Amino acid sequence: MKFSYLFLLLLCLSSAVLAQHKTDTLFYESFNGNALDRSKWNVEVSGRTVNNEQQAYVDSSSVLSQVNGSLVIKPIYHHGYTSNMQKEYDFLSGRINTHTKFEFTYGTASARIKMSAGAGLWPAFWALGEGKWPDCGEIDMMETVGDSSWVSHALHGPGYFGNTPLAYRYFFPKGTDVTQWHVYAVTWTPDSLTFSVDGTVTYTVTRAMVEHYGRWAYDNPKYIILNFALGGGYPNGVNKVSTPYFGLSQSSVNKIKAGQAEMVVDWVLVTKK
Repeated sequence: MKFSYLFLLLLCLSSAVLAQHKTDTLFYESFNGNALDRSKWNVEVSGRTVNNEQQAYVDSSSVLSQVNGSLVIKPIYHHGYTSNMQKEYDFLSGRINTHTKFEFTYGTASARIKMSAGAGLWPAFWALGEGKWPDCGEIDMMETVGDSSWVSHALHGPGYFGNTPLAYRYFFPKGTDVTQWHVYAVTWTPDSLTFSVDGTVTYTVTRAMVEHYGRWAYDNPKYIILNFALGGGYPNGVNKVSTPYFGLSQSSVNKIKAGQAEMVVDWVLVTKK
């Protein structure tokens, strides 16, 4: 009788622990199909760009494709491309988002990604809220501007945007860089955002830290964005390159022309405990 009672007690305790740590999958994309799943993703087409970036975003398999179970964003050189707002570009690239198709408030958003290195190559994995920027709140889970030794995490919101004080550079261990597979993630709660790379916590921002600069803009739903920008203000601020393109070096232009610049995404996952 004692044994049966003890067994039942342990079973109940185990069930309680499992229930406490239960994790629900809110969104998962494996990119295993032959083409992008338009029920999950929107493809952005830009008439203009921000941050003095040098690319136009287009909806084309030449820059957005799924290969061997991964999403591949590969910018290309296209001299004199004219957007629908009559702005000219020399580069085309890809940007996708889950706006109106999947949005979440709190949880862990992660993605397994590898990227090419090169001054001014600017791929990113991030999340954005509805409404006017920066009031809507922006979470940058991963950005790189071409220095293969580090990636950055950042928050942008009212009072802390652009050259935001809420940013951190994570430097990879020796022998590791952005060209290898890594899992980039953020765990978002009502009072904090904790960034990680390959399961190692790299940067934590609390509500108090944010409210030192402005309003906490992280109680509203966010949608996921994956994109590959070229040049612009952030890369230029790091590499100081102004020619042949603002923030984009000649060696990176050569890499794009040779088809050697790409962002490869194995999967995207959003979970919530």
